[in-house]
Amino acid sequence: MEERIKKLSRRLQAEYWSFIAIAVLAAAAYEAGWLPEGAYAGDARQQYVWNTAGILAALAFVPAALKLFNVAMTKRIAPAPLDTAMRLYRKWNEIRLGMLAAATFFNIYVYYATLDNIGGLCALIGITASVFCLPNEKRIRDELNLNE
Repeated sequence: MEERIKKLSRRLQAEYWSFIAIAVLAAAAYEAGWLPEGAYAGDARQQYVWNTAGILAALAFVPAALKLFNVAMTKRIAPAPLDTAMRLYRKWNEIRLGMLAAATFFNIYVYYATLDNIGGLCALIGITASVFCLPNEKRIRDELNLNE
């Protein structure tokens, strides 16, 4: 079982750091000029629409990702047998990280498309919230009640 926990921890950490790396690479690609930026910079109406969509995405996905995992832990993962609990734990971790990634990547696009700070701030909210999702072996043991 110890090996399975280590394997699960390594996989979840790889997914987490991949999310961070993709976000940094996307920002670097915009900064280097490889991706077009400022598509809506001169249009106030489009800026408003995109900024509002970015804010709503952050408001919807970030709290939902954090709360949804907590609900899944108490109602589905905790009462399940160990094999099922580990599989569900991985699945819900990936769903949570996917929701945070969707909000973050969308807001990175909004930031560079509108050249307005709102998208950047919402992307930072998504990345900051992902810090609460950083997996490690101790956290997995605690959340699955496998303390020795």
